[in-house]
Amino acid sequence: MNACSQLRTAKKMPLLQRIWKARMAYLFLLPGIIYLFIFKYIPIGGLTLAFRNFNARLGIWHSPWVGLTHFQRLFITPRAIDAIFNTLQISLGRLIFEFPIPIIIAILFNEMRGARIKKIYQTALTFPHFLSWIIVATILQDFFGTYGVANYLLRSLGLEGVDFLTNRSTFRAFVFFTADWKEAGWSSIIFIASLSGINSELYEAAAIDGAGRLRRIWHVTLPGLRATIITMLIMKVGQSMNAGFEQIFSIRNPVVLNVVDIIDTYVYDITFRATPNYAFSTAVGLFKSVVNCILLVVANFSTKILFGQGLFGEKKGA
Repeated sequence: MNACSQLRTAKKMPLLQRIWKARMAYLFLLPGIIYLFIFKYIPIGGLTLAFRNFNARLGIWHSPWVGLTHFQRLFITPRAIDAIFNTLQISLGRLIFEFPIPIIIAILFNEMRGARIKKIYQTALTFPHFLSWIIVATILQDFFGTYGVANYLLRSLGLEGVDFLTNRSTFRAFVFFTADWKEAGWSSIIFIASLSGINSELYEAAAIDGAGRLRRIWHVTLPGLRATIITMLIMKVGQSMNAGFEQIFSIRNPVVLNVVDIIDTYVYDITFRATPNYAFSTAVGLFKSVVNCILLVVANFSTKILFGQGLFGEKKGA
């Protein structure tokens, strides 16, 4: 009996019988299912806090219901509106200035010859990932702060110092630059893994046909990365409302707050640096999740229309 016949036979079996037949596989899945249920699904009930005027003495379920009041506040509070626009702008910037870099690094590694030098470069590029953003912020301050290395060199050359980290017009560039330096090498690993699955005979055939290195990259390497790029792009778009809290929280300062204050830092400030309003914070978090879900669905639908492929495989007829 071939695999197709076995599959058809299995589909005809009752559901409980199929589960019992694969009981060992389900047993291995059980701890993960329990974890998801306890820590992911049960807490969803707490989202009702976003629609209540929370009173600690009454608890979540007995606090008065206020409907969409907290969501209305989100769209009439100037700082919240600024945080939403900053989040979207920074996320768009990350798509433009950060998303392509790991792909380029993976392609460059694929074109390198010599295993030893490749390992050296890969180690050097992935090492920053293991540094915390607090350490990166300290390094940034030491190099580009008012009394940092960069300003010391400028003054030693008789030039005027520059306040790199308090310049609103250039601060976002530091956000993208530090994110690339810290994470691009690590993020390239998944693309390098995808490249290892490309048949080497395709490169040989392209070389025999007279294709140079750039043409082989365009006609062999990039098509081989297509599915991975599309999947990672969709997931990146689906996280647009998460613009990098840990990074921005670590390197921000009051002078540039209006250009890097994102939703997550705004929620942190109103929750822990002012009179806490947990109901409003929950409403902001729910708003973020809903927008991310919508963006994910739109991105998946768009890539299926444009490229014939989405998160769940290729479009029928593509």
